[in-house]
Amino acid sequence: MANESRPCPCDIGDRFDYGGRGQEVQVEHIKAYVCKPPAGSDKAVVVIHDIFGWQLPNTRYMADMLTTNGYIAICPDFFVGQEAWKPSNDWASFEDWVKTRDAGKIDKEVDVVLKYLKEQCGAKKIGVIGFCWGGAAVQHLMLKNPHLKAGVSLYGVIRRFEDKHSLLHPTFFIFGEKDDIIPLEQVTLLEQKLKQNCRVDYEVKIYPGQTHGFVHRKREDINPQDKPYIEEAREDMINWLNKYI
Repeated sequence: MANESRPCPCDIGDRFDYGGRGQEVQVEHIKAYVCKPPAGSDKAVVVIHDIFGWQLPNTRYMADMLTTNGYIAICPDFFVGQEAWKPSNDWASFEDWVKTRDAGKIDKEVDVVLKYLKEQCGAKKIGVIGFCWGGAAVQHLMLKNPHLKAGVSLYGVIRRFEDKHSLLHPTFFIFGEKDDIIPLEQVTLLEQKLKQNCRVDYEVKIYPGQTHGFVHRKREDINPQDKPYIEEAREDMINWLNKYI
């Protein structure tokens, strides 16, 4: 990796000043942020947060964006009460910290969330998106959960699941060209493995000049040079969900 002392560059970017239009709910043992479209919908998307947790305003902004596109959006606390990472934390402790929050061990929580969406929200078709840690979780779910229709993994850490590529559902992978934690050779290898092993639709797309977290951790007004790519990636994400959910 580019920098072992800072193994995740998720602190690059901007913290949005955003309150959210949804509400916090308790779903069995999990807290979650939920936002619903005014016209109602039977389509839903599970939003999986990055290392900064389910309360990060940026992630709620993305959940609300899904709602404006006709989806029920839910962002559960997949750390289940454990503290989210803080920018002030010592990066030397990150690997120990993340070992207690395994993106490949969220199946119990996902089952609870899917049950809630179906029984309490009337959702019939459900997809999933995730950022960084959550992007890796999306890849995990696309490999094994039969109840999801499609997924979008945004700069998911490839090395977490680098040997598994037999996806069950259409999956869109978003990467930044200048992402220090996910080198382009890893992305190329992912594409090769998917081509060899994957029997469902997938797409891997690299956005020029973009760093880790660009879709939800950069503000267009502060980063005007990145605005076209931020908007393009968000549009690509929505189009993928619209196509398969």
